This record gives sequence, C-alpha cells and structure tokens, in this order.
Amino acid sequence: MNEADVLRVIISLVFILMVILAGAWAVRRSGFGRSGATQALRTVATQNLGNRAWVTIVEVEDARLVLGVTAQQITLLHTLPPGEATTGADARPGSTGASTGDSTPAGFTAALGRALKRR
Repeated sequence: MNEADVLRVIISLVFILMVILAGAWAVRRSGFGRSGATQALRTVATQNLGNRAWVTIVEVEDARLVLGVTAQQITLLHTLPPGEATTGADARPGSTGASTGDSTPAGFTAALGRALKRR
C-alpha cells in the first residue's frame, strides 16, 4: 500500500464515523423511538413569568401538579384532580383559555386562578 491508499482509507473511516455521529444526533433530536403512550409524565401547559421563571401544569398518573419552576428550584404550588384532556389552544403559553357558552373559563389561566384562590 502506498501513501495515497492509506490516506484514502483514513479519510473514508473518518467520513463513516462522521455519518454515524450525524445520524445519532438526528435521531436524538427528532425523538424517534420515543413512545408518547408510555410517558408517565406529561406537560399540559406552561406560562412564562419572567426571567427564567415559569408556572407549569404537569400530569402524573392520576393527578395534575402546578409547579413553580426557576433556575434554582422546582416548587409544588398545588395539586389538581385529574381533568379532561386540554385542546391545543388551551395548552399554548399565553392563551386566555376562555370557554364558549358557560361562565367558567377553561384552560391554564382558569386552573392557575382556581389554584391561587384555594391557597
């Protein structure tokens, strides 16, 4: 083998390694292989409160937890009973969550208001 053949083999091996790493990165970023049905923890809604602070409703098994999240800690603010599935509009940050027809608003804003009134 001369020097050109050795260089060609080394370049080929480096190229194959880069393709494998790029494929692994793409699979990890896309979430391929993760099943939504097996997740025990699901984020229902999130509201940004300012600089690295959020209020989040998380659904775990048979309860919904209202969590205060900052850069330093996560605090349980309130536990809600399990509820019906929210629509995509109610789960968006900043949505008003006003329902149609009845006097009780639905969604994250209403759940947060009820949780704060109970405290």
